[in-house]
Amino acid sequence: MNWYRWAGIATTALLCGCSATTTIDELRPTLTPTEIAPGERIVILGRRDAGHYETDRDFVDCVGNKLKGLGIGILPEQEFIDAIYPWFEPRTAPKSLGRLTRLLEDPFVKEKVDTKDLHYLVWLDGRTETEGSGGSMSCAISPAGGGCFGFAQWDKVSVYEAIVWDLTDLTEKGRIRVDSSGTSYLIGVVAPIPLLSPVKNDACKGLGKQLRSYFATEDD
Repeated sequence: MNWYRWAGIATTALLCGCSATTTIDELRPTLTPTEIAPGERIVILGRRDAGHYETDRDFVDCVGNKLKGLGIGILPEQEFIDAIYPWFEPRTAPKSLGRLTRLLEDPFVKEKVDTKDLHYLVWLDGRTETEGSGGSMSCAISPAGGGCFGFAQWDKVSVYEAIVWDLTDLTEKGRIRVDSSGTSYLIGVVAPIPLLSPVKNDACKGLGKQLRSYFATEDD
């Protein structure tokens, strides 16, 4: 085998394998930040359909952590779901503003929302997927030792959308879509060396940064 060839591939992967391309699109009626009073909170929910689809819970937590630096209260997702059980379970959660409006006409549900000091609900919908792969990797063990040799790569894409609903006047404040893509590599030179493209992390950073621009505390 030509070791110089593999060294060249490894160098290229090191330069390119840890980067991702991220684009953000947004739609909102005004560029003025949405005000939130001290003590009011936001809940971020991942969209789920029972049995076959679920927005990553760790991604929901990641976006929530990006907003905490603003001094805005973030109500944990599971705490909200448990408090208003069963209306935000996968089979019953309102997927449209019209359904949410009808749900909040129920005095019990409205009281639960009010006692949690919720002002905004952010729906997160999306996932990270592997779209293509190539290369090969072989590993062997012998009395003299063992190791792996080869090269593999795969493409990953993260696509997420956030929808911001105002729970006080029951309006939609905006939508943000983030697309992040990149190629990850696995280089086998004795030991497998993974070089992973941080597509999900970059999508979280981009979406969190954009959501931060949506909210302003009264002290800002």
